[in-house]
Amino acid sequence: MLPALVALLPAELPKLERSGLHGYINATAEETPDGYGFGVSLYSAAWPLTEKPVSGFQIGLASTWILPDNRNFKEPLVPKGTVARDSMPERGPSFWTVFQTIEGGLGFWGSNRYLAPTAKFRINGTVDGYNHELSTPGWDFYGRALPAEWMGIVQLSPHMLIPPDGVTLSQRTKGELLGYAWMALPLVVPREVPVKTGNQCWTLFFNTSNFRGPVAFYLPTAWSKMSAGYAPAVGRGLDALPGFAGSGAIEINTVPKFVADSVAGDRYAKIPQLQFPADKDGKTVLIHNLTAYSKSALWNQVEGWMAGGPIPSGAFDGKGARIQKLRANPIRLDMGPQQPVSRVESWVESASLDPYTFGLQWKPGTFSPWGKGLYRAGFPAFFRRTGNGFEAVKQEAVPENTGLGAVIFSSPDLTRSYLPSDGGQGVWATPGPASPPMRATLSDGSVVTYSWYRFVDQPAMQNSGLSVTEKADLQRLVEQIHRHWTPEKNYMAPPSAGKIASLDPALLVKPPKGLEVGYVPVAIRQDPSK
Repeated sequence: MLPALVALLPAELPKLERSGLHGYINATAEETPDGYGFGVSLYSAAWPLTEKPVSGFQIGLASTWILPDNRNFKEPLVPKGTVARDSMPERGPSFWTVFQTIEGGLGFWGSNRYLAPTAKFRINGTVDGYNHELSTPGWDFYGRALPAEWMGIVQLSPHMLIPPDGVTLSQRTKGELLGYAWMALPLVVPREVPVKTGNQCWTLFFNTSNFRGPVAFYLPTAWSKMSAGYAPAVGRGLDALPGFAGSGAIEINTVPKFVADSVAGDRYAKIPQLQFPADKDGKTVLIHNLTAYSKSALWNQVEGWMAGGPIPSGAFDGKGARIQKLRANPIRLDMGPQQPVSRVESWVESASLDPYTFGLQWKPGTFSPWGKGLYRAGFPAFFRRTGNGFEAVKQEAVPENTGLGAVIFSSPDLTRSYLPSDGGQGVWATPGPASPPMRATLSDGSVVTYSWYRFVDQPAMQNSGLSVTEKADLQRLVEQIHRHWTPEKNYMAPPSAGKIASLDPALLVKPPKGLEVGYVPVAIRQDPSK
């Protein structure tokens, strides 16, 4: 064989490894004064991170973590037998950062069963040291049907569906900002049995171009459930304590890589090409206006309403809002334990674009036009082994004889369905829906089947711990919310700059005649397109 041809042939075929790129692109938020632990909001950019879906891939776009403020607590908040206590010893002694969280947000999640053109928004709350992660009224973050006793998210909006696989956006989304907030609201009363439980109902609000307002909330009993058998956690959960959000980040969790050795013996790696929206100056907005709220933003108005006062507008009072300054931290990446990644800064660096906007600054030559005044920046996709880590390199620096230039990452399996617990019986059927099943085809091609339930009859409410009287009071309150907190009104303050994203229009549903107030659409299954 000719020597020149031999030099082009790989020594052995590239090998696919799941332990590809990991790390964080993050910013630290300034400390807020005491009293600002009753809500968190932000604007986060959404876009198609890869040109095609990739199997075994998970990157959460810029979001935050809300934690019950146990920073000064010293005892273990999670018992032995929890994921956090048994596998995260570095988070001890209190484990407060992995005890309970509201996280999720926009992203491309390894547990997604259908892949949309752009990022999906997913709710996620870990209620007991990562043993259970509640993502929708009927399913957990990994797509497993929740048994009735672990349902903890209740559908509040009569205008918008929450699909098991996540909230889809407009197919045209390419860098627009999704506004969302988690506000603690006193929608129920505190209780002492079977375990002490606070009255904080963390409620999700959206601010988009085609929908605004409350979507769903966590029942306080979802947070207090674990403490029924573990005394150190009593009164320490998100049902009772202020919520703390000290940072915002892109979390690069699972990005597969191909590795191969050149004929010369050097090791190289390739990851899927990641793309980011940028402006003409190479700036990418990731998080804008991360805001913390005191009780005066909305809690006090709702509390007064429940005591017989006037119905509030639902808008967040700016006097109770504090926009947090964001300090960009250096990008931290690795390709496995003790394998840091270097030279990424030759392409891009994290940046505080203004005091309240965190993003990226791309180097000249790394971005090009992407249509309609937008630019597309390309993250490095090739790396060379050096010492105990990897360094980013341009594709032309990778020898052809590695074979990496030609490898293609496989697409995920998109054929699985989401089915309800108990075969759709149990709490799904008793008290049962008020309408026959209906269907919506989403921008990811999947089909959501849903039914309308009276608010207190929905499956997740059946283990709420509320008495008949308390349920009746909550039903009346929700009916007033449906009448007065409508989706054309404003709740969050608008962003200072940038365009607001749109939800997938298929998620925006119209109540059947006679069910306009006091009834909500609940997803009962989701299937791939036929």
